[in-house]
Amino acid sequence: MKKKLSLSDRRYNYVLLAEEAYLRKEKERAIEFYKKAFQFRGNIKDDIVILYNIAQTYDELDKPLYAIETYKKIIEIDPRESGAYYGIAIMEERLNNKEKALEYYHKAIEIDPDYDRAYYYAANLYDEMGEREKAIEYYKRVIELVPDDYIAYNNIGSLYEELGDLERALVYINKSLEIEENYYKALFNLGVVYKALGDNKKALEYYYKSKETNPYYANTYLNISAIYIEEKRYLDAIDLLTEGIKNNPQGHDLYYNRACCYSILGEREKAIRDLREALTLFPGIIKYIKTDKDFTNLYDQSEFIDLINDFDQ
Repeated sequence: MKKKLSLSDRRYNYVLLAEEAYLRKEKERAIEFYKKAFQFRGNIKDDIVILYNIAQTYDELDKPLYAIETYKKIIEIDPRESGAYYGIAIMEERLNNKEKALEYYHKAIEIDPDYDRAYYYAANLYDEMGEREKAIEYYKRVIELVPDDYIAYNNIGSLYEELGDLERALVYINKSLEIEENYYKALFNLGVVYKALGDNKKALEYYYKSKETNPYYANTYLNISAIYIEEKRYLDAIDLLTEGIKNNPQGHDLYYNRACCYSILGEREKAIRDLREALTLFPGIIKYIKTDKDFTNLYDQSEFIDLINDFDQ
């Protein structure tokens, strides 16, 4: 006589089927099996694990509303499950509901005051919302909890730079590089600080170090080219921007800066071609083109006038 499977055995079998489906990248199928496993309720811990698997799979499928619904089921089972509040916050942020996301990050922190990632992403949001002092406060809590978080140190330094406190900016950015000497954003931000201090030579030194570490970061090319243009090194700027465009073909501002150089040098056709590329990638840049004195050489060109008319809607 065939032995009848217990409820726990049946749940376990469905979990195995879910895991196998997930490994085969059949994520929708995996969710179906996890849901069947959940029907055979076990202890609270196991139930919560299954729900986390479902929520995280919905996240990977870019279905944030379903993920939120699942995280809320976890909270119904255990209102002190900080990870579920954190998961909801991440999904709300993806939906661009910043205030809601902050609310859930705070709930996660309230339950677990040492939840460093909740502080980190709350700090990111405060930064995006223009609340720099609050962002600094939360990033500082991150480095209290995770002393080797070089990204948080860099972010604090970047915020101090934006606030005009360049000395503090240097302290935190250098600390980031003490922990991770090849972190390209910290190298880039040192360039930003030294440029603000009026030291173009030092700024270029760090921008180039950043570029060597990550040749795909468009802002590095943009900032180097801005210094070259300021110093009237237009050919150097063109060479640098051409490299940047090769590595960042969607970089509209790189085309824009190269167009400035071509226009100043009297290479009108190349300037207009680059402006068309920039406008195709980002039509909103037209308001800058219409007022930028670097394009004075193009005002009498029919191709330039046509270009403006094509995009000035």
